[in-house]
Amino acid sequence: MTRTLVAGIGNIFLGDDGFGVETARRLAGARLPEHVEVADIGVRGVHLAYRLLDGYDTLVLVDATARGEAPGTLYVIEYDGPGADPGAVPAIDGHRMTPDTVLALLDTLCAGTGGHPPRRTVIVGCEPASVEEGIGLSPPVSDAVPEAVRLIEELLRDGDPSVAPAGAAEAPPAR
Repeated sequence: MTRTLVAGIGNIFLGDDGFGVETARRLAGARLPEHVEVADIGVRGVHLAYRLLDGYDTLVLVDATARGEAPGTLYVIEYDGPGADPGAVPAIDGHRMTPDTVLALLDTLCAGTGGHPPRRTVIVGCEPASVEEGIGLSPPVSDAVPEAVRLIEELLRDGDPSVAPAGAAEAPPAR
């Protein structure tokens, strides 16, 4: 049986950085296949790395993702590995870990335990309007949450979500 983890990450005290957490909260109430788990990871990146040692085939990270488009733009990014020096030791700050850092830590943990990272990692991101201190999503990011839920449901069902043209864009793989 394959296992999939959908992990909402971000800091709810930094405005739109809470996108992943809010999307995971809404997705947790949806009807999903039995092999899918949804988790509100928040800022607990180290926790996520250790949780992934439990053995997941697919990881879907949901996070605010600044790539220069209009706020609320959604991205579906096939993660194909870190862009930094593969031999570099990840800087561990439990409250400020990027997906690259979490996955680099996971690689280190797997090497030490004989575990295996997920075979596929996909990032569903949303262009933030503001990541300044404050609770609550900006209107364009809040409006993007239902579409992000739809994209993730499609990804879980079909394995390859289409991104609607209205306010959404598919991004090239992260590097």
